[in-house]
Amino acid sequence: MPDAPLWSPADDLLRDSEMARLCDELGLADAAALHAWSVADVGRFWRTAVWDRFDVLHDGPAEPALADARMPGAVWFPHARLSFPEHVFRGKDDEALALQAAGEVRDGIDVWTWGRLRAETARIRAGLRAMGVMQGDRVVGYLPHVPETVAAFLATASLGATWSCCSPDFGSRTVVDRFAQIEPTVLLAVDGYAYGGRRFDRRGVVAELEAALPSLRRTVRLGYLDPAAGDWSSAFPETDEPLAFARVPFDHPLWILYSSGTTGLPKAIVHGHGGIVLEHLKTWRLQHDTRPDDRVLWFTTTGWVMWNYLVAGLMTDASIVLFDGNPGYPSMDVLWQLCADAGVTVFGTGAAYLHGCLKAGTKPRDGRALRIRAVGSTGSPLSPEGFRWVYDEVGPDTWLFSASGGTDIAGAFVGANPLVPVYEGELQAPGLGVDLQAWDDDGRPVATGEVGELVVTQPMPSMPVGFWNDPDGARYRDAYFAHYDVEEGRGPVWRHGDWISLTAHGGAVIHGRSDSTINRGGIRMGTAEIYAAVLALDEIVDAMVVDVPPTDGSGEAWMPLFVVLAEGAQLTDELRDALVRRVRADCSPRHVPDEVHVVAQVPRTLTGKVLEVPVKRLLMGHDPERAASRDALANPEAFQWFVDFARERAGAPSA
Repeated sequence: MPDAPLWSPADDLLRDSEMARLCDELGLADAAALHAWSVADVGRFWRTAVWDRFDVLHDGPAEPALADARMPGAVWFPHARLSFPEHVFRGKDDEALALQAAGEVRDGIDVWTWGRLRAETARIRAGLRAMGVMQGDRVVGYLPHVPETVAAFLATASLGATWSCCSPDFGSRTVVDRFAQIEPTVLLAVDGYAYGGRRFDRRGVVAELEAALPSLRRTVRLGYLDPAAGDWSSAFPETDEPLAFARVPFDHPLWILYSSGTTGLPKAIVHGHGGIVLEHLKTWRLQHDTRPDDRVLWFTTTGWVMWNYLVAGLMTDASIVLFDGNPGYPSMDVLWQLCADAGVTVFGTGAAYLHGCLKAGTKPRDGRALRIRAVGSTGSPLSPEGFRWVYDEVGPDTWLFSASGGTDIAGAFVGANPLVPVYEGELQAPGLGVDLQAWDDDGRPVATGEVGELVVTQPMPSMPVGFWNDPDGARYRDAYFAHYDVEEGRGPVWRHGDWISLTAHGGAVIHGRSDSTINRGGIRMGTAEIYAAVLALDEIVDAMVVDVPPTDGSGEAWMPLFVVLAEGAQLTDELRDALVRRVRADCSPRHVPDEVHVVAQVPRTLTGKVLEVPVKRLLMGHDPERAASRDALANPEAFQWFVDFARERAGAPSA
């Protein structure tokens, strides 16, 4: 990769950012020294640099910060009680801007002050109390990315109840697979949603949810498509009851998130109030250097962890911007126009959206006055071409932070750092307090630049409290801590399931999921590297590659490449040759695909991840219904193509 940075921090960041001030106060020379200090004693870091620095509101003593460092089950701040939403609302002027919201259903930009958000949260809190919701109960949302959903979550958490949410584009089976595990008492549901210019009535799905969730005591409906179709206002009437906050133990469940559930029942991942308060104060205040005048838009749905991440940004003095709809309708310009109209300064999205803008030839600055100072990218690795596109089209002074972490920790292991340069294709730096390493199969750190398993060797406060209905913690241990049989004295380590290499610049490159790595002739390569090579061709807009072992254990593995072509392109011999040359040059001759097939779509999960492992299992002859749960897919019709393809390849007729 090119050694010259695409971006370097300006003097104001090197001098005045929150992270720069922390370095100065500790007498540390630079970001690398600060990170080393942060992992030398992680308990000290989280207590002094986050808890004390940002004045965490709490009852009870804050010592010890880390009572037990053994993983899994590290014990943080065992004597303290606190509340996530109390940190959201503290010090906020009722007249100040809290959020702006736009989408395909409601016209224009809806502006909410802190007074309006406080009043809506208080109404919902009082209504939930009247329904009998108590500390420890679960309140679930089947709601879109709108301000009422933010208020409903904050109201739920203010009571000490636990929040969980699914996006209304999820099918009934997908939602039941998630919510049935946690036995909710109240369902907050929408009548429908809009996407890509079409409206979708979800009242029938809501009825199915009610029938399948016997623990429900009440359903409240938000009339989104038709205000007359809901009872939100009557269930949550105006109240004089002030907004109050129940302070709960550090590990008390704040929210429950879910794994993709493509190959089995989704894991119900529980995060505590304290871990999320600390992780997001650190991330938004130190890593992102969020400022009072920032307006933060992160494109997401309520079914993706980035929704939770965005809402946690309200613990700063910045405001947030919500968008509910299709980011590509009526064109890829819609989010850039919202950035201009809402005065967005920090714009976050998935790498897939940035790649889509690149392929579509989108020109964000054409005819728009953008205020964007930073762009965040997550969800999947951003290609070097994606990096260059941001600097060419959004602006050369843009701080691009690509991040990797996810649902499991509701945060990032590696990503933004305001004190270090941005290099093409690289994530800037490990997060403060994250003892990130790259290990080989034997549990030894690999050399700089070599690819290894992403591991975290010391606990983080936002690691899950556990999985719901996993009383002995066996599923939790198996998910993250069972991969390495480490020698005595080092303790279990978190193995995330990603290939990573740590760079000479102090950053990192993510090479894809380690369980979908392609090993050809002893040379391992992450699928992300192959995608970067393939997607560099203008004719290719999406791709998926899998390595299928021989079913009889002999012979060579079969490595097909599936591509989605740009409009008007054809898979000619010339294009095949170009694909081969690009993979051979950028990856290795051994990773040239055996076959290339054109597909209409690449199958993806509801959060946009490519369905590599389920398709690999399918092509190995597994039962399609066991290979993937179609209700957990964003485009099940794309998976059906592979079902038919696998049957034809096996000599069986298509269904």
